[in-house]
Amino acid sequence: MRLSRLLLPTTKETPNDATLASHIYLIRAGLIQSVGGSGLYNFLPLGKKILDKVRAVVKEELDNAGCQEVSLSFVTPAALWAESGRLEKYGKELLRFKDRKNNDFILGPTHEEMMVNLVRQTVKSYKQLPLNVYQINLKFRDEIRPRFGLMRGREFLMKDAYSFHANTEDMQREFALMEETYKKIFTRLGLEFRVVDADSGAIGGSGSKEFMVLADSGEDTIVVCDNCEYGANIEAAVAKTKIYDTNTQIKVITMKAFYDEGETKVVHFALPSTIELQEVKACNAVGANDLVECEESDTITTLVVDIALEGVDTLDVEKKTYVDISAVNEGDSCVHCAGTLRYTKGIEAGHIFQLGTQYSEPLGCNFLDENGKSVPMVMGTYGIGVSRLLAGIIEQNHDDKGCIWTKESAPFDVQVIISNIKDEEQVALGEKLYAELKANNIDVLLDDRKERFGPKIKDFELLGVPYAVIIGKKLVDGEVELIARRGLEKEVFSPESILDAVIQKV
Repeated sequence: MRLSRLLLPTTKETPNDATLASHIYLIRAGLIQSVGGSGLYNFLPLGKKILDKVRAVVKEELDNAGCQEVSLSFVTPAALWAESGRLEKYGKELLRFKDRKNNDFILGPTHEEMMVNLVRQTVKSYKQLPLNVYQINLKFRDEIRPRFGLMRGREFLMKDAYSFHANTEDMQREFALMEETYKKIFTRLGLEFRVVDADSGAIGGSGSKEFMVLADSGEDTIVVCDNCEYGANIEAAVAKTKIYDTNTQIKVITMKAFYDEGETKVVHFALPSTIELQEVKACNAVGANDLVECEESDTITTLVVDIALEGVDTLDVEKKTYVDISAVNEGDSCVHCAGTLRYTKGIEAGHIFQLGTQYSEPLGCNFLDENGKSVPMVMGTYGIGVSRLLAGIIEQNHDDKGCIWTKESAPFDVQVIISNIKDEEQVALGEKLYAELKANNIDVLLDDRKERFGPKIKDFELLGVPYAVIIGKKLVDGEVELIARRGLEKEVFSPESILDAVIQKV
């Protein structure tokens, strides 16, 4: 590709609403373009090329694991969501609309219902199971406050896979396979990541794990143990249970719980006075969609007591349950190895779930087992935020000059920069090297613009191609420079040896 022909509107200005490096550099490097500042983005040629390269890594590893690709409609009948019970539960992030015939539809934020609908029409026997089908397709969530560029946009590219099984054991086998497949994907993309236990949220199910790209700019707080591999989102983190006695001071927190169809009720949570309530755990303990602290209630009808107080609390309530509702703090002990837990930050880039029959049962996705009995399929679901991965790669790989793309994600292998387009010798070597690199199947960008050298090198630093060959004024001395984008380290080669040097690097 010749840069003189490329649509690459680089800019020096930082977007007003951009705070993260990924948001700033994706726009400044001319890779994406904001659409009205509303969490929507156009992908320009090189942004689309990078997105396709990341997508290809995801697809290749899934195909190697035996998954089958499909493409489902972005527009989803609302009736399917009503069948699963999620139409009201999902909330205002679900964009709903009517067509000209007054039928209700949504823009799919996730496709459990659609995939179940596909499979229930095509799979009837245990002989057709197991099955793992996936798509890499657009999703839409009507975020109340879209921000951070591709990190939290409203429209995004997502890989979502769904597996169907005759029993739980086989689903768990596939779940483990998907965990290993995801590790291969993130490793190939050059990312530092951690697999952590997670809350299942609006997707549901159990055995949920998140793949966190480690970054100080991450929105998620994760709890990790440096002594073993344990990691968990703070919403699902557990620590070694502390020991309390009957003299422990206990606090009772009164909250209003919100359920489907506007139902509410007052619930109470009791835990040691020195421990904070973890609200996601508390929500799950009472099966609520949300909790809001409210005034004290004279009568305690629903009481959830932190499990650490079991056997030592003196709360005189007829009906109470013991559940882990406490927040994990830094310095707590790991439940697996007694090591010390600490906080770090991460970007959720993948999430896998053991769904069981949560969707297959209400949607009637059944099969005939070996005894001829109709039973619901056991499911797993597996998501990767493909467009979000671009942001994650930059958050881990940038400096104060711009992007530093990893090998598998880079828009080109090497960039050849002709310093002075008016110098015939520089142009001749640049064109010759460009042709030879292409002949060796190396993806090369030739900067042949009628531009000063300063802007050319700044665009190289901003765009983040792994290597650049600088053909400049030292050519008269028989010298050509090869610069690595990471660290900006320079090596000098002769015009005759530069081709082999580049091939060896890339």
